Amino acid sequence: MTAPAEAESTPADRRRWARYLVEERAEGSVYHKLAARRTGEEREILLSLADAERRHEQHWLDLLGGEPKRLPRAGIRSRLLGWMAGRFGSIFVLALAQSAEARSPYDAEQFATPAMRADEKIHHEVVRGLAARGRRRLSGSFRAAVFGANDGLVSNLALVLGIGATGVSSGFVLFSGIAGLLAGALSMGAGEFVSVRSQRELLAATEANEDAADAAADLDIDENELALVYRARGMGQDEALARARRIVTAAQAGVRGSVTGPVRTHAAVSDRDVVGSDWTAAISSFLLFASGAIVPVLPWLFGLDGATAVIVALVLVGVALLSTGAMVGILSGGPPLKRALRQLTIGLGAAAITYVLGLVFGVGAV
Repeated sequence: MTAPAEAESTPADRRRWARYLVEERAEGSVYHKLAARRTGEEREILLSLADAERRHEQHWLDLLGGEPKRLPRAGIRSRLLGWMAGRFGSIFVLALAQSAEARSPYDAEQFATPAMRADEKIHHEVVRGLAARGRRRLSGSFRAAVFGANDGLVSNLALVLGIGATGVSSGFVLFSGIAGLLAGALSMGAGEFVSVRSQRELLAATEANEDAADAAADLDIDENELALVYRARGMGQDEALARARRIVTAAQAGVRGSVTGPVRTHAAVSDRDVVGSDWTAAISSFLLFASGAIVPVLPWLFGLDGATAVIVALVLVGVALLSTGAMVGILSGGPPLKRALRQLTIGLGAAAITYVLGLVFGVGAV
């Protein structure tokens, strides 16, 4: 490892090295904490990342001539990551770590070695890969959660603002909000139930069975039509014929099942298992929509009315939209603030349209 001699450094250099040192220690601690919550390959990868951070830490210790008497605190992002990693160990931590690794300070640092600069780039790709695994595991349920809660927030806010703008009483606004919550949640739940049940029934009708293979012992090994079954399931001609001949040979020898198992074309598990339970999907959708739809109703539920209720509803929904948008940004590896503002703009924009329509078609004098 080559680096300028310690005697050539300035006080500013030593302060910067000390800052690098504590950041490397903090990042290594994050990877250790994440590894403690995982097993198998992911654990090994995280421990390897922690070892690399130790090598970087040692580089700065060597330049500093040993452990300094005083060290700065790690940055707030590193401290937050360490706190989250010790308590959650979730995909959110890996997503934040991915963002942190993307901004390497060593690209313009003359005292960092080329190997360290290369390591940081590799670390970003490794953490991105680990985060991508978690995103794939989470993608379906997270999409449903964001969609359900966001739909409840926006649709019920639009409803209560539109109804309130017509000049009706606060009691009528409250009733409309509760009715909108129940109607929307029931509709979401029923829609998910029908959708998942229909998909499971469709997949059940297309699942393969082994009835044809059961008759293999009676087939002509040279002119058998079992290969057509496998070709219809997606196999190539040569592969289908080879598979059919193996099954026929084994069946005629009286050992069918010891040579080959059930045919697998493209899926290792049942598609119906991937789709999931219809009742679980329905209940989840109902609860997720209701959790979002109750937020705009809270001001009227607690006795507020008029402009005060409208402002409080806007603030509550705005905070919720910003939170869901920021979470989407974190998990996608994008800028959380940009995603949060996008979510807020879309949600409040939809509510503003219905509010204007309520003013236009006001029935307060009726």
